[in-house]
Amino acid sequence: MVENAPSVFLDAPHPRVFAHRGLAQEAPENTLLAFVKALAGGATHLETDVHVSLDGVAVISHDPDLTALGRDVRIDQLTLTELKRINLGFGQSFTSLADALEAFPSARFNIDIKTDAAVEPAARAIRHQQATPRVLVTSFNEPRRRRVVDLLPGVVSSASSPLVVRAVAAMNLGLTSVVRRTLAGCVAVQVPECAGPVRIVTPRFIAMMHRVNIEVHVWTVNDPADLIRLLDLGVDGVVTDRTDLAVAAISRRT
Repeated sequence: MVENAPSVFLDAPHPRVFAHRGLAQEAPENTLLAFVKALAGGATHLETDVHVSLDGVAVISHDPDLTALGRDVRIDQLTLTELKRINLGFGQSFTSLADALEAFPSARFNIDIKTDAAVEPAARAIRHQQATPRVLVTSFNEPRRRRVVDLLPGVVSSASSPLVVRAVAAMNLGLTSVVRRTLAGCVAVQVPECAGPVRIVTPRFIAMMHRVNIEVHVWTVNDPADLIRLLDLGVDGVVTDRTDLAVAAISRRT
């Protein structure tokens, strides 16, 4: 794929089915096996997270440390070689972002940059694999999101949490032009249906996002009934731990 080619991230058919850290059924999350299972089951996109190793390599992991494995050590305290020696189960270990992009050369990756230190290594891995046209980069942190976007000309991005908050405030005031300016440079908002007692995903919210040409992706939707309800409301995609259930529900719906 040519690096400066137009983005194909949103060329996949509706609805978008984002495999949240892959499909962790008989596979550890965020591993090559989990990604294989998700794609084989019909996921349209792979959603994943990136930290950085001690030797400056972008590493796929949601957690910043190995606490879940009973080890009191952070990802950034181990080299990639050391991380690859760790058994995560089912014959899997940690993988670098570059290796994942290389292993699935046609897959679309939704990449959450978890730390400031991971920005440049992640951008370097994406450039090295000439994967900019098929990835979306994002972060809950706006300066971090902005930095990685600046390093990858032509890449698409979803809105950070601060941008979503500003866009919702502008929507509530009926300021469509402000919503459009706030989300300029983004192609999607990726949000939970509710944040505490506040409902984010409403018919009004979806209509406003579509009015300014922004897709709505909702996380994390694991109940097929909720998935169908959200699709009927008009959302463009769901982020789910159970792509197998999501794909089956969508198949029945159509």
